[in-house]
Amino acid sequence: MKNFYFVILFFGLLSFSASAQSADQLGFYPNPVNNGKITITSKTNLEKEIVIHDAIGKVVLNKKLANRELDISHLRVGIYLIKIKEGDQSVTKKLIIN
Repeated sequence: MKNFYFVILFFGLLSFSASAQSADQLGFYPNPVNNGKITITSKTNLEKEIVIHDAIGKVVLNKKLANRELDISHLRVGIYLIKIKEGDQSVTKKLIIN
């Protein structure tokens, strides 16, 4: 039952749009991912905290990132939630790995 509630929350978050300021400040590409790496986009060069959850809510990656490139080659094909936090800005988006 706990997983069911997380799935509801998971898809609810996907429909929630981040504030315009956060969305403009933080993001990543490519999405979907085919090469095992993503590039974090940001207007500043602060350290970023990256947290990736799988579809059942398990944290599969929790990392502080000083540069812009993140290796996610160890993650399986699927849909994830990625939260990027930099300073007082944060954004949560869907991440698709092919």
